[in-house]
Amino acid sequence: MTVGFLDVPKDIPLVGVRTTSNRGFSPEELAEQAAERIVSVSDSAHPTLRAQAHAFKKQIAKVVEEYLKQSIRSDRTTVYNALNDSGHPELADLIRRL
Repeated sequence: MTVGFLDVPKDIPLVGVRTTSNRGFSPEELAEQAAERIVSVSDSAHPTLRAQAHAFKKQIAKVVEEYLKQSIRSDRTTVYNALNDSGHPELADLIRRL
């Protein structure tokens, strides 16, 4: 019986842990995490290529951040309407003000 081994690049972390204290992750933090997963460049890449990749990663983070913020606003609208429609206008208003 032969056991295969994966050829895992040594410069790419396989596992990472990020935590917050008494809060969830902000859209900015999540966007940065997403950009890190979407765009990567080797430290041994040509400096010009590496600079372009880092600039592209920043742009990706901005786009992801904007869509995350839009998603939060949209979800709050959904929750507001659900609470309002089920007879909880005061609670709905609290959600709207978040």
